[in-house]
Amino acid sequence: MIRIALVGCGRISKSHTAAIKELEKERQGHLVACCDIIAERAQATAEAYGGGCRAFSNYAEMLKEIDCDLVALCTPSGLHPKHAIQAAEAGRHVLSEKPLGTSLQAVDEAIAACDEAGVHYLEVKQNRLNPTIILLRRALEAGRFGRLHMITSNVFWARPQDYYDMAPWRGTWEFDGGCLSNQAAHYVDMVQWMGGSVETVFGLSSTLGRRIEAEDTITVGLKFRNGAIGSINVSVLTYPNNLEGSITVMGEKGTVRIGGVAMNKIEQWHFADEDPMDAEVESASYDPKSVYGGGHYVLYRELPEFLKGKRTLLVPAREGRKTVEIIESAYKSPRTGGVTSITGRGSR
Repeated sequence: MIRIALVGCGRISKSHTAAIKELEKERQGHLVACCDIIAERAQATAEAYGGGCRAFSNYAEMLKEIDCDLVALCTPSGLHPKHAIQAAEAGRHVLSEKPLGTSLQAVDEAIAACDEAGVHYLEVKQNRLNPTIILLRRALEAGRFGRLHMITSNVFWARPQDYYDMAPWRGTWEFDGGCLSNQAAHYVDMVQWMGGSVETVFGLSSTLGRRIEAEDTITVGLKFRNGAIGSINVSVLTYPNNLEGSITVMGEKGTVRIGGVAMNKIEQWHFADEDPMDAEVESASYDPKSVYGGGHYVLYRELPEFLKGKRTLLVPAREGRKTVEIIESAYKSPRTGGVTSITGRGSR
């Protein structure tokens, strides 16, 4: 079984431990350790998981004492690169929560460290595993849209001030970023994954209703190298609750909108030509328990095959790097008052 250690026992870690528990039932994986700088939180996570999971409050100590194959990073975003490098230097594979970091330079350093150590560096992109998104991707790869014209994504969620006050790193530039980096990183990934290589990025942002360093409302415009236009609109000020997490893809021969609170419901599905996959539209929609969806279990289920060298839907860090580059460019745009060009260096 894959021996997994987890660092960071906050909000998102529960999705990981639940997925690993299901993996253990299938005798495919096991959580051997967890770590958090708040010792009580690590202990609570270990006790909730049960079955030989050891709790640590020192990451370096955990890496030294525990035999594991992979480290799952659930720490603040700005710490992901540093923690990935530490895992790589200890010879462990890395699975990082989104985004890979808040600095493109730091992300590149982590990628280089994992390359040098010969370990895998993966990012959690569970929304790519949504049944609705898998069907959309199949239609795209089958060429059903023809030439792409526009891709838009809306993330209209509610995050009260209490959410940011729970942890001092939330909403800071160094460790978190604003709503684009935190809440909408998966949607940035989704837009670029569907649209292809991005040529330019332009952003307009404001901090209107939350006491944080970064933005709570932002609009990002993109131009793809194929000529299509993209936009991403994000706000955590939605009243009174989460409203939608959506993506719309429009082309010369098709239009698809996937909405719901987390790209979980196919609301529009129109193509010029019929295809057998059209019969799957109704069954693809689902009701997620949270905005995180159910993709963490699907992701962990694919890990054994990936580590055996087989092709899976898991996302390598070089692919995840594209999201960080777009986010960093969108943040740079309001400061410089101009359009930012994308190098695409991480596309190989």
